[in-house]
Amino acid sequence: MRSLSLIGKKAKLISSEIAHYSTKKKNDALKCMSGSLIKAEKFILKENITDLEIAQHEGKAKAFLDRLILDKRRIKAMAEGLLTVATLPDPIGEIESRIERPNGLCIEKKRVPLGVIGVIYEARPNVTVDASALCFKAGNAVVLRGGSGAINSNKALVKVLKEGLRKGGIPFETIQLIEDTEKRSAIELMKMRDYIDVLIPRGGASLIKTVVENSLIPVIETGVGNCHIFVDETADLEMAKKIVINAKTSRPAVCNAAETLLIAESVAPTYLPIILSELEELGVEIRGCDKVKKLFLKCKIATEKDWHTEYLDYIISVKVVKNINEAINHINKYGTKHSEAIVTQNQQNAKKFSKEIDAATVYVNASTRFTDGFEFGLGAEIGISTQKLHARGPMGLRELTSYKYIIYGNGQIR
Repeated sequence: MRSLSLIGKKAKLISSEIAHYSTKKKNDALKCMSGSLIKAEKFILKENITDLEIAQHEGKAKAFLDRLILDKRRIKAMAEGLLTVATLPDPIGEIESRIERPNGLCIEKKRVPLGVIGVIYEARPNVTVDASALCFKAGNAVVLRGGSGAINSNKALVKVLKEGLRKGGIPFETIQLIEDTEKRSAIELMKMRDYIDVLIPRGGASLIKTVVENSLIPVIETGVGNCHIFVDETADLEMAKKIVINAKTSRPAVCNAAETLLIAESVAPTYLPIILSELEELGVEIRGCDKVKKLFLKCKIATEKDWHTEYLDYIISVKVVKNINEAINHINKYGTKHSEAIVTQNQQNAKKFSKEIDAATVYVNASTRFTDGFEFGLGAEIGISTQKLHARGPMGLRELTSYKYIIYGNGQIR
């Protein structure tokens, strides 16, 4: 598509300029972008309502609507997020190391932007703002390709952000949105290796799988969160109950929500009926193994598919396990390497769990809902990486940069 190639060319060209902006210039522009969001609140909400009405007419799920909806509080939070990013230390130009070799060469390792970052995401308007802010502060141009369900919201947000860029004296090509929401545009973006340096998908398993399988551009996998909580035989009941309820019900449509509860068989007869009764009262559907069914008759029998599923809804799968070894084996088999938690008073179990679980984030006596860039002190995030190269866990500014070596000599030859 000629239009996508033009977007890519503009992004590549402007990325060379952005890479050399001063921290002050970038921060001033972020503040202008924040002010533009607040000023255009009514316009943004009006466009978002259009998307919501279409989604409701199409019968979209509650989880979809929860991710899509904007209100005054969320717009204020996005604006504040831009200001927070402006306060964060700028990684660009940072000298990570400096060594002098025996031959007199001085070798510096310097932090630099990635260049052009492509972001493919679903009906999550907040990603439009977060991705734009983080990519820009890290000295990158960004090409956004959101889903059709949020196209009016995304167009409005990008228009407003570009107005902020204009006020800050920044070229509007710094942030570009692909407005064609047909699948072909996403596939075309995945082939634009000449212009895009890295591609980040944010969404469900299907989206991420499509990007990984079709992209010619290096991909950072993010988002899919089949997260578990293991309650061991030493866990405090009240603590376990609070953590499970928070992780499942505080916002079930996000990737750091718990999807599976594992509980040691020695405490299951006492703990499970209490925890599951409270979850059911909060509207959560329980799907359990045969042992769970005997302890909580209202639950449905879980299938093999349930152990693999990221519900993003008021549903939880529950399994009684013999011990910590069975819990770890279950999580490493069915988990998505996102966020896993243990509730325990046994320090040896805590150490064993944190050592043997293969995941980006591992919690001891805390809710999985803390896997978030803001909660980790990163200001914001562009996603949660579930892979090991080159970033893992919540991705902030540093994860949107690379580095290069600069070598100073005085005539050395080899």
